[in-house]
Amino acid sequence: MQIVLREVHDSDLPVFFRQMNDPEALRMAAFTPKDPADRDAFEAHWKRNRASDAVLRTVLADGDVVGSAAVYGEPGEREVTYWVDRAYWGRGIATAALRALLDEVPERPLYARAAADNTGSWRVLEKCGFRLTARASGYANARGEEIDEVVLVLEG
Repeated sequence: MQIVLREVHDSDLPVFFRQMNDPEALRMAAFTPKDPADRDAFEAHWKRNRASDAVLRTVLADGDVVGSAAVYGEPGEREVTYWVDRAYWGRGIATAALRALLDEVPERPLYARAAADNTGSWRVLEKCGFRLTARASGYANARGEEIDEVVLVLEG
């Protein structure tokens, strides 16, 4: 399977919106928008991020839009994030997409956060060189409760 990153197109947004409204994926991601079904909030989020200095990419698998990957935040505190459609989980797509994004964005350090019980995401980050630096807790909208999270860093 060929994994490619490209600039986000307007036509990707409906796909991202659908992907971000999968109940199982939302629960796994945990730290999601308060109301993922709020289309106006979704559109405002993407408009704001596309106007920022964030590096936003669409993840393609054999030409199909299967997710997104991004680096965002203030210099010295920038974080990575990614989302892969649940239908494509377990195929190495998130790892390949994150590696491609890291090749494109040489800035270090970069940070990442994940729900502590999201072992799949945690493993993707470790495969890409991120190391656990802290544990914390935070309110997870998708679960409606405070949960444990891990904080990882990729050093230079």
